[in-house]
Amino acid sequence: MNTWLDVPNDHPFGPQTLPYGIFSTAAGGVRRVGVRVGDHVIDVSAVAALGGDPGDGPNLAVAWANPTLNPFIDLGPATWRTARAWLTEIVTNDVHRDAMLPHVYPLGDVALHLPIEVADYVDFYASEHHASNVGKVFRPDNAALPPNWKHLPIGYHGRAGTVVVSGTDVVRPTGQRKGPHDPEPVFGPSIRLDIEAELGYVVGGATDLGTRLSVDEAADHLFGVVILNDWSARDLQAWEYVPLGPFLGKSFATSISAWVTPLDALAAARVALPGQTDPVPLPYLRGDAFGFDVHVEVSLNGTVISRPEHAALYWSPAQMLAHLTVNGASVRTGDLFGSGTISGPTKGSRGSLLELTWNGTEPLALGDGSSRGFLDDGDTVTMTAWAPGPDGSRVGLGEVVGTIRPSV
Repeated sequence: MNTWLDVPNDHPFGPQTLPYGIFSTAAGGVRRVGVRVGDHVIDVSAVAALGGDPGDGPNLAVAWANPTLNPFIDLGPATWRTARAWLTEIVTNDVHRDAMLPHVYPLGDVALHLPIEVADYVDFYASEHHASNVGKVFRPDNAALPPNWKHLPIGYHGRAGTVVVSGTDVVRPTGQRKGPHDPEPVFGPSIRLDIEAELGYVVGGATDLGTRLSVDEAADHLFGVVILNDWSARDLQAWEYVPLGPFLGKSFATSISAWVTPLDALAAARVALPGQTDPVPLPYLRGDAFGFDVHVEVSLNGTVISRPEHAALYWSPAQMLAHLTVNGASVRTGDLFGSGTISGPTKGSRGSLLELTWNGTEPLALGDGSSRGFLDDGDTVTMTAWAPGPDGSRVGLGEVVGTIRPSV
């Protein structure tokens, strides 16, 4: 698919992708919705205001003239698809070029901001390989998987207010920790600071308290996907998580990419889940439970340390959302839920340092000659991802970057 913008045909942010984000320019600093095409950002609120806004439905110029994607996402799946079709026409038909060019900015000339106002944040635990590795590390004398793991998508409620956009520095968290040989807990900065390579799913369309979504209905409430790094303080987590689960070891920061890739852009990347046959899930978890063929790459200070594969996940995002609501819990536009760490069967596909270094006992060698068991102050972690698109193209999911700063 060609575009009148100067974008190579094999660019991962060609017209096949069209992700949404929030941007501002140096002139005025007003935050509004932009769409990325190649290495350009189109001010879609200004474009829609020119009069080309697609007819009869909601006013997209108004929805897009906001400092968050939430008002647009709240318009629902029919409008998402109409808007995407209209934007595809705008960027691929040369007749629009002259009118559009004043509203096109080089990517390097804009500031990118948190794309959504996060309503609630839930993180799941959907990779069998990750869950098994964690079990082997922390419970070597017991079964690797908890007995409920293949019956339901396990998750925990995180902190929406500490979800930050890519490029935001992460301050090393402080809290209590107690090693196996320590007589008493101590207080101080985490010494086992970790990453978790995930995808995050952005929810659209509120539901009423006391209702629930089926697996088949869930797809209409999944607006799009971000790359997500669930920073984790393993020493704080190990001491606090029994009996109620993660708390301070997770709540200090969660980073997401600045671009939200619409679910429709991933149509060619849908794949079947690994077999859920032993046991077969309960009826409410059955239906169109598709996965995604998304390829993730994790770098630490410029050295690639892992390439996790999202297609290996056991539970699908539709099953996660169905389970999240099965007790009658409502969802809101802007809800965000994570896949949990994406890990595969090989060392090079593990999505956390806990697994890659086997809890620090097998440090990673980096390109600068140093090694890491867990993160040092000053370390920069970069995660990127892509998926197959139509006609052999690639769909880019952007990147999420964070640098560790000393505790305060």
